[in-house]
Amino acid sequence: MSTIVVIGGTGYAGSSIVREAVRRGHEVVAVSRNAPADPVEGVRYEQGAAADSLPLIAGADVVVGALSPRAGSEGTLVESYRSIARAAADTGARLFVIGGFGSLRPAPGAPRFADGGEFPEEYAAEAKELAAVLDALEATPERVDWVFVSPAGVYGAYTPQGEPRGAYRTSTDGTALFDAEGDSAIEGADFALAVVDAIERGEHHRAHLHFAY
Repeated sequence: MSTIVVIGGTGYAGSSIVREAVRRGHEVVAVSRNAPADPVEGVRYEQGAAADSLPLIAGADVVVGALSPRAGSEGTLVESYRSIARAAADTGARLFVIGGFGSLRPAPGAPRFADGGEFPEEYAAEAKELAAVLDALEATPERVDWVFVSPAGVYGAYTPQGEPRGAYRTSTDGTALFDAEGDSAIEGADFALAVVDAIERGEHHRAHLHFAY
């Protein structure tokens, strides 16, 4: 089993990943600015900002970054992830960054959703910042072993919550997945299932993954 440090471990994505990872027997450390509203048994919780997580990376096999550019973190994610990436590389930890749907493309070679004019205005700044994080990771030295993970378009605490399916599809080329009705969606538990599967399999390096139904 691995030691996994989840930065942003009490948010929507982070808390689901924490729950799934500890369920599988991994040693999990969750770092966040706020204490968990519903602590998961067996998880070590640490309070602090992203910068405060850097010393904890020294003991990690895997670092999961689940930071959001909201609630005062706007405009800070690129530098935060550069620091986290350096710390992970220095200790040989793999880095998984939870990004956004806007970093994907509707088709191979097409502009990313975040770069187009049709992305919802209320999410545009967040989408562009997360896309900039992907750009920053792609510019890191080869020694940084990162995976950037984009959820489906309908995903998050603000969306209607349905029952997990225990299944998902994977895109490995940065192209968005849609179902037969033209929808792109995934529940939090199934996204966490996919992320921890990817962590355990260890097949992808310096890659952009996307999970959807």
